[in-house]
Amino acid sequence: MISELRRATVVVIGGGQAGLSAAFHLQRRGIASAVDEPDAARTFVVLDAAPAPGGAWQHRWPSLTMATVNGIFDLPGIRQPPVDDPEPSREAVPRYFAAYERELALPILRPVHVSAVRRADDSPTGELVVETDGGIWIARFVVNATGTWDNPVLPDHPGTDSFLGRQLHTREYRSAAEFAGRRVAIVGGGISAIQQLEEISRGATTFWYTRREPAFIDGEFTPETTGRETIAKVVADVEAGRPTGSVVGYTGLPWTPYARAAKARGALERRPMFTAIEPHGVREADGSFTPVDAILWATGFKASLSHLDPLGLRNELGGIAMRGTQPLREPRVHLIGFGPSQSTVGANRAGREAVSSIARQLADEDAERRVADAAASVSFA
Repeated sequence: MISELRRATVVVIGGGQAGLSAAFHLQRRGIASAVDEPDAARTFVVLDAAPAPGGAWQHRWPSLTMATVNGIFDLPGIRQPPVDDPEPSREAVPRYFAAYERELALPILRPVHVSAVRRADDSPTGELVVETDGGIWIARFVVNATGTWDNPVLPDHPGTDSFLGRQLHTREYRSAAEFAGRRVAIVGGGISAIQQLEEISRGATTFWYTRREPAFIDGEFTPETTGRETIAKVVADVEAGRPTGSVVGYTGLPWTPYARAAKARGALERRPMFTAIEPHGVREADGSFTPVDAILWATGFKASLSHLDPLGLRNELGGIAMRGTQPLREPRVHLIGFGPSQSTVGANRAGREAVSSIARQLADEDAERRVADAAASVSFA
């Protein structure tokens, strides 16, 4: 645990897929561990809030197996071991991540929670101050890879507080058995909503609600193969500073085996969003009442970036205008696993891109320093 002010050229925040990708590329470029070689010319450290390796995967619900996840891309440099389809992803992926960290001996400190990132002064090329629950790090660059798991979207719907049944978000879901014999409202139009709807509907009466009519697409689909057109749309929104949603918000929903199973069972019958929640159920859009015992908010997540608020990255639209991985308002920060790099392959690429950008800037600074030193030497002579 950090107990005093420490320094690193690069502080990576987050130890999931994106953070590990950045760490790999930093190490590959010869940047030393700030933990083992704190006096080296250039160093990096990874600060991870989780108590163990695995990123958000360690928190997924047990029934999400390797057969039902939408593809996990290899981390750079070390391939995944053979996949056992029935194994829960919350076990298989963290095991792979832990082995990866050990093999590369990456400088990861956990659990370390970052509360704020601030500018040390008004200089646009100065240092950044990373405040954590274990002390302060001073850095030239910050690579933010905090993902979305810690920032669930919970709509403020009329009557929410009056409901006497159970309410939970996707991140709290564990097992369909908890809802056996119950009447369950499932809200959301994403992949997680469909997965949980299919599971719960096997032993419960389910009602599926979305704000918009879901658009299903034919053919094989994973977030890694969404195509150039989709990525271009996300990039355009990010570069314009518009808030972005999930990848399936741009692509539509795939006809996965579990989606087809839900449809065959009659569970994939979408209802317009209810207008209000009452103590024992929901008020439908047509004015009728549907009694329910539980409401599952499968309403997704937003980027977990509150610790970056002191930097003022967001614009009046609530988005963060960017070029590549760098926010226009603070190019010393790189956001990876964000916007067009939300998928696992996107996170890998963003980690490489961020480190390449940092390396170029450091090389430019070295060149400028050599020129200045040479000029000073000539002047002295």
